[in-house]
Amino acid sequence: MSRAVLAPQARRDLLEAAAWIAAEQPRASAKFRRAVLAIAARLGRFPASGAERLDLAPEGIRFVSLRGFPHVVVYDSDRRPPLILRVLHGVRDLPEVLSKT
Repeated sequence: MSRAVLAPQARRDLLEAAAWIAAEQPRASAKFRRAVLAIAARLGRFPASGAERLDLAPEGIRFVSLRGFPHVVVYDSDRRPPLILRVLHGVRDLPEVLSKT
């Protein structure tokens, strides 16, 4: 199966986070981008691998933590291929941010 696809907003999230990380740690920024691409590949193979958070989003929207980074990938597991909706820092107010997505 193909990898998950990044929605335009998720792509912006990824680029903004990578740029912010690169300002202090260029190598970490590259590692961050690779980690997101690895998650996209995994979600393509295992779309139900993330956790549903019905307190934050409707059924079918799942969350997966980005290993090594304080970020959360939010994606629609019902789409084929899955659609990554957001790549968010964990300290963000997720209910507030997701209510606007």
